[in-house]
Amino acid sequence: MYLFIKRAFDFLFSLILCLILLPFMLPIIIILKCTGEGYVFYLQKRIGLNNRYFNIIKFATMLKNSPNMGTGSITLRNDPRLLPLGKFLRKTKINEIPQILNVLKGDMSLVGPRPLVDRTFNAYPEAIRNKVYVSKPGITGIGSIVFRDEEKMISESGRPPHEYYEDVIAPYKGALEMWYNEHKSLYVDFMILFITGWVILFPESDIVHKAFKGLPDRALLSRPVA
Repeated sequence: MYLFIKRAFDFLFSLILCLILLPFMLPIIIILKCTGEGYVFYLQKRIGLNNRYFNIIKFATMLKNSPNMGTGSITLRNDPRLLPLGKFLRKTKINEIPQILNVLKGDMSLVGPRPLVDRTFNAYPEAIRNKVYVSKPGITGIGSIVFRDEEKMISESGRPPHEYYEDVIAPYKGALEMWYNEHKSLYVDFMILFITGWVILFPESDIVHKAFKGLPDRALLSRPVA
């Protein structure tokens, strides 16, 4: 029953969002088409439900060849590969809006573990890789909220970006996603949607740890894996 209601809500809510946001998205489409490299949408292979690949849809924020430049799959704060509008789209999370189309198609849900590319996915311990996508990946989720400013964390770590991600971020993010799989419910999903909107408006808020008391210990963030 949970999965049926979740899918029905995903479809109806995403359809309504598409209709509401279309007038807002048109200026962004025009600006992207007229700036940078002239492309609007970015499709990338991500790992989804039951570890199957799908193409995620986002507004373009970086140079087309960015995966083969600089830090590759990891984006830093003020990354030189960003398009003129890219920094604004990423900071406001507007670049994620086209994923509504992924939700309509059934590749994604509004709430779930964040879908990753191979390299960041493989940073998870094997036990997490085998289980994290028993839930359909989401536009937002507990990991997305806690690591909403991941780019800043990596940029300020003073360590090589991929090393910091693999040693510090991946273990805790994986633990958060597994927490979601163990506690997912309509209540948890609606709370995550509400908190997502809240932290966009108030990015310094720690509401997520107040709303969900049983989240994995944040000490994992300061204790790199040996």
